[in-house]
Amino acid sequence: MSNRRTFAIISHPDAGKTTLTEKLLLQGGAIHAAGQVKARGEARRARSDWMKIEQQRGISVTSSVMTFEKQFEGETITFNLLDTPGHEDFSEDTYRTLTAVDSAIMVIDAAKGIEPQTLKLFEVCRLRSVPIITFVNKVDREGRDAFETLDEVADKLALDVSPQMWPIGMGGLFEGLLDFRTGEVARPEGPSKEYLGKREKDAAIPEQYEEEYQLAQAGYPEFDLEAYRNGDLTPVYFGSALKNFGVEELIDAIARYAPPPRPQPAGEETISPELDEVTGFIFKVQANMDPNHRDRIAFMRQVSGTFKRGMKLTPSGLGKPIAVHSPILFFAQDREIADTAEAGDIIGIPNHGTLRVGDTLSEKNQVRFTGLPNFAPEILRRVQLKDPTKTKQLRKALDDLSEEGVIQVFYPVIGGSSIVGVVGQLQLDVLVSRLSAEYKVEAALEASPFATARWLKGSDAALRDFEKFNQGNLALDRDGDMVFMAKSAWDVGYQQEKNPELTFSATKER
Repeated sequence: MSNRRTFAIISHPDAGKTTLTEKLLLQGGAIHAAGQVKARGEARRARSDWMKIEQQRGISVTSSVMTFEKQFEGETITFNLLDTPGHEDFSEDTYRTLTAVDSAIMVIDAAKGIEPQTLKLFEVCRLRSVPIITFVNKVDREGRDAFETLDEVADKLALDVSPQMWPIGMGGLFEGLLDFRTGEVARPEGPSKEYLGKREKDAAIPEQYEEEYQLAQAGYPEFDLEAYRNGDLTPVYFGSALKNFGVEELIDAIARYAPPPRPQPAGEETISPELDEVTGFIFKVQANMDPNHRDRIAFMRQVSGTFKRGMKLTPSGLGKPIAVHSPILFFAQDREIADTAEAGDIIGIPNHGTLRVGDTLSEKNQVRFTGLPNFAPEILRRVQLKDPTKTKQLRKALDDLSEEGVIQVFYPVIGGSSIVGVVGQLQLDVLVSRLSAEYKVEAALEASPFATARWLKGSDAALRDFEKFNQGNLALDRDGDMVFMAKSAWDVGYQQEKNPELTFSATKER
């Protein structure tokens, strides 16, 4: 099934990801998660139909996956766009969403260049060699020189950059965009200076810009499909999502260059999308905010096979098959829960906590997908119970929530309060409110003496020796694995030097 393109958009807050997402959906004829968004009135009806499922379950599902179709050179391409949460809820959730895509669009603000968040997300893409298409947004506002942005991408991300188009002037002098592939210039029209479909072939380009774009074409590497798909080169597009510039070209680039569903790592082997057996992995669990309903939706990225409704799949964590009767497929043009899905698609599976992040689902239960890590937490807090009789409820709550990926939990070896670890502050707020709402446990978070954590690996003897001298700094995670709780980054380095026979790892496979 080479007609699937599953991708995400990564960016720093305010670089224009939301606007770009909306414009891509509009351009793609927006089969929104809920059915066709044709006209405004129609859209409202379509959306409210879908809401019934949401109200019954008390969860919001639609925002996570958006699907649209577009004709491209005679075939219908299905685009699955996965939403990556922005900075406020930046967390492991975002990392994991990126494990479920085959490529990504990186949005950069023309005035600001590469910002911290973009860098963080890019590193995750690099870990999995996810190919990246770069979109330099807001060229119609005053920004930096386009060459400066290109060079920054090349330097900071250590990627070859290959411009595919060029802005003719920027900010107030913006006169349009030249597409190198077609040689056409997209022109702004009307008082709002938007792109409304006007393209000129062999357009006259003022001399100073002619030099620029010739230099851009000559001075950077040509686009190389192989290098792009290996994650070594990024094609760069310019535009303004708000004014529709560069959006058509981006869709074209994803259809033309972005990889179809890729094989996924499963320990020693890789599973090809061509395999007949249905396989997939859970990269996200969305829990329910209404405590009366205990159900959740697990998002599965399908890796191979053709899924049919009602099919029995075995989750690796459970070991016995479950029948998937009401999968939520986001490909619902006629607004029905769809009946089939292919490799590259995302399926929502309602369940009562039987599915965990990192679970593999398959028909024969012989495959285990790898590469959905836990990350070393950047914020660690002690959990203080206000009512000591609720110790058992607290333990269950912390285990549940760490299973779902909201937090990580560490139990100190010498006893004492449990410690929770998160990557972003927002996860702590979610934790406290859910403890109280869902588990009726009132707890406070206090500062802990630790700054970060490392998973320990090594021979039993080496671990025993280490434990003798460092009991106060050791904890066990949810799976009973040994974790070194460090007071500072220096602490980690010092212990690594002192104990070369142990590995101190900042990530752990789930």
